[in-house]
Amino acid sequence: MLITVAIIGIVAGIAYPSYTRYVERSLRTDAHAGLLQAASELERCYSRQYAYTDCTFTPASPDGNYTITSSDGSEDDGGFLLTATTTQADGCNSDIHFNARGERLPEACW
Repeated sequence: MLITVAIIGIVAGIAYPSYTRYVERSLRTDAHAGLLQAASELERCYSRQYAYTDCTFTPASPDGNYTITSSDGSEDDGGFLLTATTTQADGCNSDIHFNARGERLPEACW
């Protein structure tokens, strides 16, 4: 009986950290989907109006775990910068960014 309890304790000690990392990564996919959807909307608008600044849309993450904001970019980032911000623990120490050049920052969060 004591051996069984010890084995369960060891397995739980290994499995729980793996599970929490998995949950954190799964939350980030919500940010990725929202950022890419918002980028698609901006590109669609740009193809009609030839400017990102005239686009009106409400970016959102599909599951609502992130707040996605859009800001006018510069020549360095291609024209727009999208930012996903969360208050939940998602394993990233900063916001997740995506710009018009397709750059995804920070790389560890993608």
